[in-house]
Amino acid sequence: MLRETVESVLAQTSDDWLLTVVDDAYPDESVAAYFATLTDPRITYVRNEVNKGITENYRTCVRLATQDMMMILGCDDVLLPNYVEVILRAHRDFPDADLIQPGVQVIDEKGAVGQTLVDAVKQKLTMPRASSPRVLSGEPLAASLLRADWLYWPSLAFKRERLLEVDFREGFPIIQDLAIVIDLIGSGSPLLIEPTVCFSYRRHSASASSAKLGDGSRFVGERDYFTFAAAQMQRLGWRRARLAARLHLTSRAHALTLLPKALLERNIAGAKVLAAHAFTNR
Repeated sequence: MLRETVESVLAQTSDDWLLTVVDDAYPDESVAAYFATLTDPRITYVRNEVNKGITENYRTCVRLATQDMMMILGCDDVLLPNYVEVILRAHRDFPDADLIQPGVQVIDEKGAVGQTLVDAVKQKLTMPRASSPRVLSGEPLAASLLRADWLYWPSLAFKRERLLEVDFREGFPIIQDLAIVIDLIGSGSPLLIEPTVCFSYRRHSASASSAKLGDGSRFVGERDYFTFAAAQMQRLGWRRARLAARLHLTSRAHALTLLPKALLERNIAGAKVLAAHAFTNR
């Protein structure tokens, strides 16, 4: 999948890109060997001496980026050939937008385009409608995302200078993507929805977030974050956003959909965590 990701960058219709690969001490020597075979001068391969973990590795990516616009591309996601072209055009047309959410399609482990229940809810029920580029900002945007995170993190393009100003928070490794976006919005960043589909988001059971669904540990982290976010929104005086964080209805509903499976598998510990997240504020 990593090679497919790299090949999707090489296949861009626009040549105006740089690719920096940060290998977080992945235990497979074939990765370095693969990048040693690539001769495109726009590709740089860097390997950490020790595993830093997701948050610190994201910080490394931001520090190494050199261009005005950047993304943190997952090692299993795929750019459609028009991604760079779409993002750069959107940046030219809407220079004040600090974040760009392009159109996304979902693929499985084999690359087949499909749609899970989670993505159907995201794309059809919770994401603001946009048949053409649309800029959102402030409390309405924060409340919308705290009610239901409809973003696709690895597809997002950012102004690099803003990611240097607003750091990733410690303590939220699974939901840190939403955390930094809310921090950006809270400090005044507008977000542009560009509906042109140009990115393939990989949805599969081996991802870090998916692996933490069954035992409920993902939702422990989400609950801690929403408690923090509610206080953050209160400090900003954003009452609707604070209420959205306190209720986090879509997150509760997600936990509830996983509860029957946990019970059928007799995963009592996981079921307790899922039930607590779905029905209480503790």
